[in-house]
Amino acid sequence: MNKELHIESWCSIKNGTVRLNGEVIFTDDSDDFKTFIRSAYSFLETDYSKFFKMDNLSKLAFLTADILLKRENLNTEENDIALVFSNRASSLDTDRKHQTTIENKEAYYPSPAVFVYTLPNICLGEISIRHKLYSENSFFIFAKFNATNLHQYAESLLQSGKGEKVLSGWVDFDGADYEAFLYLVGEEGKIEHTPEEINRLYTIL
Repeated sequence: MNKELHIESWCSIKNGTVRLNGEVIFTDDSDDFKTFIRSAYSFLETDYSKFFKMDNLSKLAFLTADILLKRENLNTEENDIALVFSNRASSLDTDRKHQTTIENKEAYYPSPAVFVYTLPNICLGEISIRHKLYSENSFFIFAKFNATNLHQYAESLLQSGKGEKVLSGWVDFDGADYEAFLYLVGEEGKIEHTPEEINRLYTIL
């Protein structure tokens, strides 16, 4: 018998604004992402020193996920929450920085601290380490936000017992443009887990 699945909570970050379940919980007028994300990190009491070593995509994904997962009161050594993320730019922002470090033949020295983030799924590892997640994780690249594919993949994981919950959504960073929309799928909650509802919540960004 199939489980009845719902969207339990959701969080978005865009244009200097952080929303949790539709409610604005933080806003900053700065046009600079680094300034904004530092202010949000401090205001939301994230308290994770490795955060400042991450690239921009990972900072964006990590903070959005942290807001949702802290509400779960996770305190075990192994948490069965799968991660299914997506975006359109992959790790392009960091890839450009890596390319810059290898273009100058006279000062050639690729930075290991930059190179380590030249895969988009690295942000999944940062989240998994922080919250002790040991379930499935995937990162898809789509031309645009694709609620149908995210819905189908999360449903497949949960109906087959490969996770108790799924943290899914869209985290994209490219130059000055950024947006994150993550939602937690499980058997609780009041919002039906359908592509239509996922798209409806995404448009509140």
